[in-house]
Amino acid sequence: MIKTAIILAGGLGTRLRSAVGDFPKCMAPVAGLPFIHFVIAALQKEGIENFIFSLGYKSEVIIDYANTHYPALQKKYVIETTPLGTGGAIKAACEAVIEKNAIVVNGDTLFLADIATLSSFHETHEAGCTIALKEMTAFDRYGAVEINSDQSIKAFKEKQFCQHGTINGGVYALTVSTLLNEAFPEVFSFEKEYLEKNTGTGKLYGVINNHYFIDIGIPEDYQRFQDEYKMILAKNKLVYSPDSTQEFLNLLTA
Repeated sequence: MIKTAIILAGGLGTRLRSAVGDFPKCMAPVAGLPFIHFVIAALQKEGIENFIFSLGYKSEVIIDYANTHYPALQKKYVIETTPLGTGGAIKAACEAVIEKNAIVVNGDTLFLADIATLSSFHETHEAGCTIALKEMTAFDRYGAVEINSDQSIKAFKEKQFCQHGTINGGVYALTVSTLLNEAFPEVFSFEKEYLEKNTGTGKLYGVINNHYFIDIGIPEDYQRFQDEYKMILAKNKLVYSPDSTQEFLNLLTA
């Protein structure tokens, strides 16, 4: 099983600025806890042991938090001095990975995907990248992803209203050499320059995980996560603290 995760947390978060000020998106507070706390806890719950934080905007805030609250965590920081795009950021972080494969997640998204299943599928199929997909209904914020009968990626669709489909949940099992050994510009989009360009090559696969998913990139969904967190804890008579996080995550997947 893959034991290393890259957390992408370098974005400016301009769409969320009205709700969280100049905080990095992943540090948006939820009942006194930064959102990245839930991302780390979810990955630990799935067996991740090594963390690589891909940082940019206000990296010192995230580093200070991680060093203070996770002193024993096996962690590395890779910092963009200039924006590299999602592809450039992932590629730079891959330089710090010592395993063959890594899990890649977004610091502003909580997708409780089954990492063991994703890892097993990825390794068995010797894929370049295996995407955790999420089934959704009546959506237009995300583009749909189509897969073939063997679960290889058939197509990425542009963002438009879709009554039912699967989306890219932003959790990837990635063979690091696929980025490190190929020629990419320093700044590039992982989605456009890697995923879309490799569609149909047999290197990309998708695994559907119908577990909890939230992307706090817009104020409405950030507020929804806060409301859901408080509601679930209150319903189950749990207190708002780091100690209740694993119970909270268990309830989300119950």
